[in-house]
Amino acid sequence: MKITSVRAVQPSAEGSPQDWRTWLGQILVIIETDDGLTGYGVGGGGPAGIQVVETALRHILLGQSAEDIDSLWDEMYWRTLPYGQKGIAIMAISGVDLALWDLRAKRAEKPLANILSDEIQPTVPAYCTGRPVEEWLNNGTEGYTMLKLHLGAEPGERDVTKELVDSVIDGVRKVRDTLGPDVTIMGDAFMSLDVDSTLRIADELSDVNLGWIEEPLLPDDLEGYARLRDECPIPIAGGEHEYTAASFEHLMKERLHAIVQPDVCWCGGMTELLKVYKLGEQYGVDVCPHRGSEIWSLHAICALDPKPLAESGRPWMTWVKDRPEIVNGEITLGDGVGFGVRFEESDINAK
Repeated sequence: MKITSVRAVQPSAEGSPQDWRTWLGQILVIIETDDGLTGYGVGGGGPAGIQVVETALRHILLGQSAEDIDSLWDEMYWRTLPYGQKGIAIMAISGVDLALWDLRAKRAEKPLANILSDEIQPTVPAYCTGRPVEEWLNNGTEGYTMLKLHLGAEPGERDVTKELVDSVIDGVRKVRDTLGPDVTIMGDAFMSLDVDSTLRIADELSDVNLGWIEEPLLPDDLEGYARLRDECPIPIAGGEHEYTAASFEHLMKERLHAIVQPDVCWCGGMTELLKVYKLGEQYGVDVCPHRGSEIWSLHAICALDPKPLAESGRPWMTWVKDRPEIVNGEITLGDGVGFGVRFEESDINAK
C-alpha cells in the first residue's frame, strides 16, 4: 500500500468563529494509495498547515508504505523538529497521521475502533460545552446530564478583575440553582485566569460540586499549575493546547493536571493519543479528549477509555458528513469502515 498522493484543503465552514479557529482552522488531509484507497484526516493550522503538509510532509510520504504509521510519524516529527516541536507543524502531522489510520482500518474493512480494541463500548456519555449561562437558564438541560461553563474572560481579554471573578461565581451558582444537584457541571477558563483568581473561584464554589476547572492558566505556567495542584480543592484539567505525548507525560508525572485533554487533531494524531492513553494508565491520570464527540477521537474513546466521556464537537464543521450526533446526552459510534465519515467533492476540492 504505497502512498501516491498527499494533499490538504481547508473547507469553508459557515458560522465558524472569526478568529484563529478559522484563520488557522481545521484542514482536511487526503492521502491516496496505489491499491485505490483514500484516507481522510483532520489537522489544524489553516493555510500554514496546508503548506507544511504539501511541502515538508508530502516529500517524506510519497512512495512510502502507508502501513508503517509509527515510522512515518517519527520521520515527520524529526524532519520538522527545527521549526515544529509544537504548534502548526504538529497540527499538520496530526491530519496526516489520522488519514493513515483511516487507511489502515479501511484496508481491514473495519471501523477504526475495532482496530484499536477487540472490545468496544459503542455508546458513551457526552457533555455539552460552549453554551452561555443564559441558554442553560432559559432552556434547561435539553437531555444533557453534564455540561461545561466558561469561567474566565472573553477571548482577547487579559485583565482578571474582581468584577470578572464575581460574574463567574454568580453565573455558576445560577446554573446550579436552576438545573439542580443531579447535573454535573465543569468549568473552562480558556487560559484567562491567574492562580489567585482560580483559588478564589474554587473556594467560593466549594459547595457547588464543580467537576473540574479547565485551563485556568497559560499552558507554560508550570509553576502556577504546581501551586494549583497543591492548593486548589477542585481538580485541574488541561492539555487542549499541548502537543505530543512527551509533553503530556511531564504534566502527568508532576501531577500538574488531574485530567488531561489532548485534541487528536492538534496533539500529533491517533499515534500520539494512543500514547497519552497508555501514559494515563501508567500515572493514574484520567484522559478526556478535547471535543471527543468528533469522530477523530470518538473511536479511541469507545475502544480504550475506562471512563468514557465525549465533549460536544465544533458545530461549524458541517463539512464532515455522516458524523454521529449526540442524543439525550449520549453518542453512538457508527459501523462505517475507517472513521466512517465522508466528504463532498466540493469540500475536497476546496481552494
